[in-house]
Amino acid sequence: MVDETFMPQCKLCGDTYSEQRYRIGILLCLDCGDEVAHLKSKKYTIAPINKSNYMLITDLTQLKQLNPKRTT
Repeated sequence: MVDETFMPQCKLCGDTYSEQRYRIGILLCLDCGDEVAHLKSKKYTIAPINKSNYMLITDLTQLKQLNPKRTT
């Protein structure tokens, strides 16, 4: 028997979300889940700077600007 009144609540925002997501072990609503996934998928690289130190680069355009031989 399925309890029709049970609606799980998101651990971050408190909104309710579907019971199917809860059954497979997801504790976040769709919006919060997308936000967390986006934060976890951030890419970065470490670039050595000439006559300087290393820099942590998280933006691709910033990395392209560091190249002194770029054409565009």
